[in-house]
Amino acid sequence: MQKRTTALLVMIVILGGAVVFGWVTMRRGFSARGTPSLMEAFMARSMRNLAIPDSERNATNPFPATPEVLKEAREHFADHCSTCHANDGSGNTEMGPNFYPKVPDMRQSSTQNLTDGEIHYIIQNGVGLTGMPAWGPIHSDADTWKLVTFIRHLPQLTAEEKKDMQRLNPVSPADEMEEHEKHAH
Repeated sequence: MQKRTTALLVMIVILGGAVVFGWVTMRRGFSARGTPSLMEAFMARSMRNLAIPDSERNATNPFPATPEVLKEAREHFADHCSTCHANDGSGNTEMGPNFYPKVPDMRQSSTQNLTDGEIHYIIQNGVGLTGMPAWGPIHSDADTWKLVTFIRHLPQLTAEEKKDMQRLNPVSPADEMEEHEKHAH
């Protein structure tokens, strides 16, 4: 009898939580303009953490932070990742703040406290229900590990490194045309 009462209580709490969550979501709407609630953020982090296998979570990065590895990864990041994440990893780009959830500031503890294996897994497999795609099909494993090394370096990124990255940032056809017109006059 005690087990049935406990199970019933657990079911009532879960159902009540789902009703409250649904009510809050419907009152707030499904706009990507807001910030995820604390509950949404907690649930998303929990689901992401559950989705990463222990073998991946505990994987060790085979690439040390040598100047050569950092340069190669910095160039890759500038060309492939900066559109959403910005050269400095802040997420302060035209697109970054418009995602739901917002693109994280990778210099902060929410990213820097992840294990190397977790960051590698996220790059390779993406994060469902966010704007983070799975890059595994088109990035080599070595490229991804080098990006992990660079992401660890983001909090120490120098102004000189950021400036060097700008030359590698993707340019839209409209920006190319504008630059061409500027030099033509």
